[in-house]
Amino acid sequence: MGVALAVGPVTGRTPGSIELLGVTKRFLTPSGASMTALRDVDMVIAPGQFCAVVGPTGCGKSTTLTLVSGLDRPSAGTVRVGGQPVEGIPKGVGFVFQNDALLPWKTVLGNVLLGPMFRGLPRKEAEARGREWLQVVGLADFASHHPHQLSGGMRKRVSLAAALINEPSILLMDEPFGALDVQTKAIMSNELLALWEQTRPSVIFVTHDLEEAIGLADRVVVMTAGPGTVKAVYDIDLPRPRGAVQEIRFEHRFLELHQQIWESLRSEVGRAYARTAAIPGAVGGQA
Repeated sequence: MGVALAVGPVTGRTPGSIELLGVTKRFLTPSGASMTALRDVDMVIAPGQFCAVVGPTGCGKSTTLTLVSGLDRPSAGTVRVGGQPVEGIPKGVGFVFQNDALLPWKTVLGNVLLGPMFRGLPRKEAEARGREWLQVVGLADFASHHPHQLSGGMRKRVSLAAALINEPSILLMDEPFGALDVQTKAIMSNELLALWEQTRPSVIFVTHDLEEAIGLADRVVVMTAGPGTVKAVYDIDLPRPRGAVQEIRFEHRFLELHQQIWESLRSEVGRAYARTAAIPGAVGGQA
């Protein structure tokens, strides 16, 4: 049975380790009031661990990623990557966004080469590595295409190649497959697992899809309705390699885990819905 876990801090320099210790994040609203997005969050991801974070809209899942990536700073508490406090954008961190973060005027190969070129890799070597990664993600024949000439799933493959070519020790993913249709999403989930198995970066994968979280992750973290904090942590004891995500979801252990985690998540989803339904002017009960 999944239970909330108390996990001690990682000590020393541990590449790929992620720690959020007593983290609170506040924002100013347009009216000048203070809004707390995260409150007293404790979360530890071990090197090479695939951690999925689930919770209702507005619980601070994406904010957690921006704090780990160094794109924002906590109002209180400590964020550490590799055992060191995050004071800027840490080395070895890759970010895959919900929307395609591809430059429309660059080719597929040009987008994949951005990271190596920024790091000063000679163009010939960068291009060779870029073509290798396009081969890995099945897009070798599309190197000269532009993003608008690709399907949604193909653009996601480009985003993955652009992130993984930098050999990150940490991969942050913010609902990367949320806009895809069900069939493409299943294919991309399988491809992500296959790519992750090759290099085993530490992953924080934010999603609203509980089946996706269980099918991909070693651990699922349930966040409370905002202000977000960690409600429960569940270890996913499904064996690896997992195989096709769309097939293992019918296995008995998968269904057990789904029921356990949903029991924890359901009340938070209800709280978030009730809160938005009470907002004057909300359309159809949604903010």
